[in-house]
Amino acid sequence: MKKISTRDRALKIAELAADKKGRDIVLMDMRKQSSICDWFIIVSATSSRGINAISRNIQEVLHKEKVFPYNVEGENNPHWTLLDYEDVIVHVFHEDIREFYGLETLWASSPKENFDERCLTKISHKQ
Repeated sequence: MKKISTRDRALKIAELAADKKGRDIVLMDMRKQSSICDWFIIVSATSSRGINAISRNIQEVLHKEKVFPYNVEGENNPHWTLLDYEDVIVHVFHEDIREFYGLETLWASSPKENFDERCLTKISHKQ
């Protein structure tokens, strides 16, 4: 992948998740909240098969563009997979598990945007 901003990389990953029926995709700007990464992407899937399809699609497309994850956690976990692209971390959750962990609530002060194929919508939050 040619040199692009981390936000553009996050958007690309969100598009790849949407291509495989990822739901409720949220991009969280973590630049002021965390030294671990610049962006979190949180994606829901309705089944373990969906989680695997989303995760695999992201990895395969980015691999072709010579972008490789630093780490992958939970590849065989039916409820959650994490893809660590260093500056962008992707969480693919089963819907119920996502609600249980509540990452959006945990990082409530981070700017968030909903993603779908048509547009990004900023999510208002209290600071």
